[in-house]
Amino acid sequence: MSVNPMAYEAQFFGFTPQTCMLRVYIAFQDYLFEMMLVVESVILKKLDGFPDCKISPFQIRKSTEKFLLFMKEHFDKLFSKMEEVLLQLVLNIPKNVLLPEDKVHEEYPYSKEQFQALQDEIHQLQQQYRAEASAGQALRAELEEQKAVRAELEKILQWFDGLDNICREHGTGNFKESFAFLTQNSKKLQDVLKDIEEKSKKIKKHDQLV
Repeated sequence: MSVNPMAYEAQFFGFTPQTCMLRVYIAFQDYLFEMMLVVESVILKKLDGFPDCKISPFQIRKSTEKFLLFMKEHFDKLFSKMEEVLLQLVLNIPKNVLLPEDKVHEEYPYSKEQFQALQDEIHQLQQQYRAEASAGQALRAELEEQKAVRAELEKILQWFDGLDNICREHGTGNFKESFAFLTQNSKKLQDVLKDIEEKSKKIKKHDQLV
């Protein structure tokens, strides 16, 4: 069998010429085997009509196998010549023939350097796309986080509005003024608590000395 890959022929036919020849060879070989079995069965039937014949079925089988080997050797030689002719003259696309789907290469030829430059550009564009996709994903995550923060701020504003309404209902005036008043009182309470803690510490030290 030919070792030439014949890739262009495979593109045109949809199968490799070597595969086609192999199938033809197997089909001829199977037909040869079947034919020899038929010949053997005919000989055996003919011998049944001659009871005095001393040729046994085993001898007939040996003769059939010998004849089959002889036929196969000659068949392989003939098929080798036929395969060479078919691969060169029938299943071969000449070097000057261009398939219709490859016409674009003739109209827009590219050198190896141009093709490599195009590949590098494609690789660079793919990297840029991945970077932009990653940045877009980060922006979407940040947007979701901003939405969550905004929702929390709206809750806080609603809470402050509720406090402001409560202050007005109880006549405490503006919520900002009330909040400032609460802040001042809170600081005073913190000072008082701090003073109480310091006095408590002094009392504990005095008790320990006594």
